[in-house]
Amino acid sequence: MASLPTGPPSSFAATKGVFLSVVWIGLCCIAKINAGGDLGQVFGIGNNEREFDYFKLSLIWPGTSCAATRHCCSSNACCRRSDAPTGFTIHGLWPDYSDGTWPACCPGKKFDVKEISSLLSTMNKYWPSLSCDSNISNCYGGTGLFWEHEWEKHGTCSSPVVQDENDYFVKTLDLYFKYNVTEVLNKAGYVASNSEKYPLEGIISAIQTAFHVTPELQCLGDFIDELRLCFSKDLKLTDCEAESSTKSVLINSETSCPNYVRLPEVVLSI
Repeated sequence: MASLPTGPPSSFAATKGVFLSVVWIGLCCIAKINAGGDLGQVFGIGNNEREFDYFKLSLIWPGTSCAATRHCCSSNACCRRSDAPTGFTIHGLWPDYSDGTWPACCPGKKFDVKEISSLLSTMNKYWPSLSCDSNISNCYGGTGLFWEHEWEKHGTCSSPVVQDENDYFVKTLDLYFKYNVTEVLNKAGYVASNSEKYPLEGIISAIQTAFHVTPELQCLGDFIDELRLCFSKDLKLTDCEAESSTKSVLINSETSCPNYVRLPEVVLSI
């Protein structure tokens, strides 16, 4: 009599292994997509992800961001009233590729606020959240601090220039203070105002004169939203990869800043 099989056929184990691998990849993709990435970028993330080409230091104009505030919370710097930020604050230091894509949510340690405890007073002033942290996604499908989002999405992909979480925030703050965009614009006469419109060409020219590079700007209507400086991997200033000139600043394929722009003051309507 033929003996009965004592376990699943050998092909079952292989099939089970493939199934579990597919499930694991699917869960990882869902987490990454929930964190704000797109599917093409998700499949590129991993230990074999190629090294980035350059950095963007992205700065936020608070008057524009705070205009969207609809409710206040303890983490929202827009709600500090007289202590609200009055100049550009930090959005993040982003590793980018020259082809217009970027790595995101790379392997690395999760954010730990204790790692930057000595920086908190400085970061609360110059790198504050301009929204409620409950709205900010992290790389694991949840939400958390603004700084958590920046470290996990961008900081983890900044190796080998950045060594760890503390190093990421220290290097970013150093660049922000060394290349003080708000001070440069104020000296050139471009100050926060709810009535003035400024020539875009003049603002770009002021940055070019001070730093000898061309920045990238992003606008919401005629409000300046963000200004970005670009750096090589040795943290030397360089022209941004986007097509940018004193006549036209290309932000992406759909939007650009108008010829005259505003730098609005922080005014809450709530």
